[in-house]
Amino acid sequence: MIIKSQNRRRFTGAAALAAVALSITACSSGTTTDTAGGDGGEVSGDITLLTPIFEGTDGQQLLEDELLPQFYEEYPDVTVSVDYTTYGNLNEKLTTAAVSGAVPDVMMMGVGWIEGFADRGLLADLSELGLTEDQLLETYTPAIVDAGTWDGGVYGVPIMLDTRYGVANMELLEEAGYDSPPSSWDELVEIAETLTVRADDGTLERAGFDMLSLDPRQAFETMLFSAGGDLFNEDVTEPAFNGPEGVSALQLMTDLINEHEVEDIGYSSPDAAVNPLLNGRAAMGIAHNNLWTQGLEADPEALDKLEPFVIEGEGSGMFFGGTFATRSATSQSPEAAQAFLEFLASPGPALAANEQRGNVPALTELLDSDYVESNRFVQFSMENLEVAKREGGPAEWLEVRGDFAPAVEAALLGQSEPQVALDELAGLVETAMDR
Repeated sequence: MIIKSQNRRRFTGAAALAAVALSITACSSGTTTDTAGGDGGEVSGDITLLTPIFEGTDGQQLLEDELLPQFYEEYPDVTVSVDYTTYGNLNEKLTTAAVSGAVPDVMMMGVGWIEGFADRGLLADLSELGLTEDQLLETYTPAIVDAGTWDGGVYGVPIMLDTRYGVANMELLEEAGYDSPPSSWDELVEIAETLTVRADDGTLERAGFDMLSLDPRQAFETMLFSAGGDLFNEDVTEPAFNGPEGVSALQLMTDLINEHEVEDIGYSSPDAAVNPLLNGRAAMGIAHNNLWTQGLEADPEALDKLEPFVIEGEGSGMFFGGTFATRSATSQSPEAAQAFLEFLASPGPALAANEQRGNVPALTELLDSDYVESNRFVQFSMENLEVAKREGGPAEWLEVRGDFAPAVEAALLGQSEPQVALDELAGLVETAMDR
């Protein structure tokens, strides 16, 4: 039983994914054809895994010293070679693999990525080997299952999720006479104004509601969902984020900064060393579930004060992303690849992977695990997954998602009206979708 760690060289100037033909003629690295059968002893093959999770020494030890030996007990005739990468390099790796034909048998990719790679023929429909949508719906919420499907097929199974929602410092709220986080936009504005603190010269000392510590795209999407809106129409043929819901969401974000003055541009950023909710520089904000992990490292006592909440407007504002496992359409060992994919998504390995990274298990049965019960933010995320929404939708999502932040920032800076900023963004998205 061999474990190979491959540090493959990076390619520069990779051709755009759009150039990948629908039919990828070169095969992946599998060298032995599987023998289909009903148990692990009848499945064989050499397969590769491309993964941005299990990074670092701890992650590599978890995968290679604990999880892979468990897999090999059931599938002794399968060998897994691991290619470790980062999320920052993952798109380049996948694109290069598609162009070169050296496609890994099992690939980890983010929510919103599956549509594009499935549309271009890179991914296999997992239902062809028995992993159906109905089967997944027995253990995952519909929105999570939807994130792994495309054009009627199942192309990804979730390993872990990450979420964004509101977080309030209840010690500060209670001092101001509030006994719970805001339950409406009006309450959010009122409490944020009340809890904003400025020095005599106007310098912001405490933000009432921090939006700038999160990626602008994700902050907008969270507020869009809170407004009852969606990124695209139901059949994902055109943008919907520039409709009334999206405009009202971006207008609220703009007003919170420029009219209500609960935060100043430059006060925080996604690169801040310490999230302002942890050091008292923000009373409320939109945060990632890993704020809990950050708090354990920076100031565990601060976590006792923090309470997560869904941002309620016309809808429920909670965003989820995550990492899905997919199988190459050209794998020479499809049964072995799918067996390994399903192993990684099973309760034990999935729980171990999430605990190592401080992420949110997608499997509803893991809600009662010790890990989830010891992490209030992860527990809150799992308890509210029914209202969470994701980004992505069209096959062109990876091409256009980088255009969202500049549009949102233009509105927040007062350089563009929200309607104009979103209409111009919608034009860019429509152009990409029409190509």
